[in-house]
Amino acid sequence: SQTYRNLHDAILVIRSFLHNIARDMTLKHLSILNYKNIAEAELDFSPGLNCIIGSNGEGKTNLLDGIRFLSLCKSLGVTQDSLCIRHDQDFFMLKGMYGREDDTLEEIHCSLKRGQKKIMRRQGKPYKRLAEHIGLIPVVLVSPSDGMLIAGGSEERRRFMDVVISQMDLPYLDALTRYNKALQQRNALLKADPPCDTEMLALWEEQMAKEGEFVYRRRQEYIERFTPIFQRYYDLIAQEHEKVTLSYTSHCQRGPLLKVIQQDRHKDLAVGYSLHGIHRDDLEMMINGYPIRREGSQGQNKTMLVALKLAQYDFLHHTGSGTRPILLLDDIFDRLDAQRVERIVALVSGDSFGQTFITDTNRDHLDKILSMTSQDYKLFHCENGCFHEINRR
Repeated sequence: SQTYRNLHDAILVIRSFLHNIARDMTLKHLSILNYKNIAEAELDFSPGLNCIIGSNGEGKTNLLDGIRFLSLCKSLGVTQDSLCIRHDQDFFMLKGMYGREDDTLEEIHCSLKRGQKKIMRRQGKPYKRLAEHIGLIPVVLVSPSDGMLIAGGSEERRRFMDVVISQMDLPYLDALTRYNKALQQRNALLKADPPCDTEMLALWEEQMAKEGEFVYRRRQEYIERFTPIFQRYYDLIAQEHEKVTLSYTSHCQRGPLLKVIQQDRHKDLAVGYSLHGIHRDDLEMMINGYPIRREGSQGQNKTMLVALKLAQYDFLHHTGSGTRPILLLDDIFDRLDAQRVERIVALVSGDSFGQTFITDTNRDHLDKILSMTSQDYKLFHCENGCFHEINRR
């Protein structure tokens, strides 16, 4: 309803105001115990650029993933939190000390013991709901796994939308959570033997429709506002005559979602799961009028992915809380020509971006990047899950 939307917008304004009292947050110190292949680490970071050099498989990506975990309460691509615990250990711990522009500090702590639920704490006080933490410290990760945004299924592209919107819109995250619960319950009824209770099925369908239409509207608004930002970043990096577009598709575009879900209920009963709903939404990525997954070169694909993530950063900064996210660039310069690399570095080392972490396997590559920036920076070497700061050349 319009009343609910006005209330939602008011909440966003209040959240933005509260965050803007002391805008940017930077990670000053990070403590790690038993996180993936990192047995123990104590690291102090620059508020500008932080570069981590090391061979593949040594722990560079795990360090960035730990930073991301402290923002989003989860690891990238890991279905069970316990898989983040180092082999033969019983727990992991992550603790970040963040500094605001007004010199106040925020301590964020995450711990997990095998067989138990993870605990997230802010200033020593545990959260009642993890959703309360999402958006406090916005983060954007650019990594080789982003290739699945183009090559993978629609789930990857929905996650791309959800990660951004959830960091700036708590009602969206709550609605998405309720939708997924209703979807799970409906699917359980569809698989039931003997045949399911149709009255109970209808109740879960009504819940799916209510929450799903709210999620759809927010996703649609996001893509409409996000697309021109993304196109601008693509043009800045490519500087070529390539036209890129994004198109959001959803079953909600067929009419009222409840009607769409219910009209094919017999098909859902036959297959045992829900064929219609916002859990099937997709984001089509086009270049020069054709799907980039079919027509794009390796360089064009990589440029699109980087542009998507830099636009994500820009959107969170200017549309979300007003806080500049922490930017994590994990081995992103492979398969990009020198000109595009230089344009990306020029962008992220400018005043529009805040604290940035860059990993690479090539020291000379990172030295060239650092020579192009006037920002303060630190350089670290990673080997077998251990990190130490190294001198500048």
